[in-house]
Amino acid sequence: MGLDQDLAQDLTGALAANACDVEFSESTRKTPAEMIFCPANPAALAKARRLNPGLPIVVISRVPEVSIWLDALEAGAADYCAPPFEAVQLRWLLDTHLTVRRSAAVAA
Repeated sequence: MGLDQDLAQDLTGALAANACDVEFSESTRKTPAEMIFCPANPAALAKARRLNPGLPIVVISRVPEVSIWLDALEAGAADYCAPPFEAVQLRWLLDTHLTVRRSAAVAA
């Protein structure tokens, strides 16, 4: 949601290496989302949380700074990621946040 084109393209390539389907959308989707990626700005994160309650939201930033990461987590992001996007890094994010979400759904 709302990522600039170059950053979105880099992320899409790394997600494709993990056999993930990617859809760019801020409103209606063809398939239900399981995870949302959004830029590291408070307004974008608030919008992503409002439109996708209950989904893990990963904040993406070109600048890998601890302060941005902590601000994102305090604002409700599930995690933070910065390029270069590596398949192993994204696999960890997917496994961590999607497994937690699926486990919670099973427990409910």
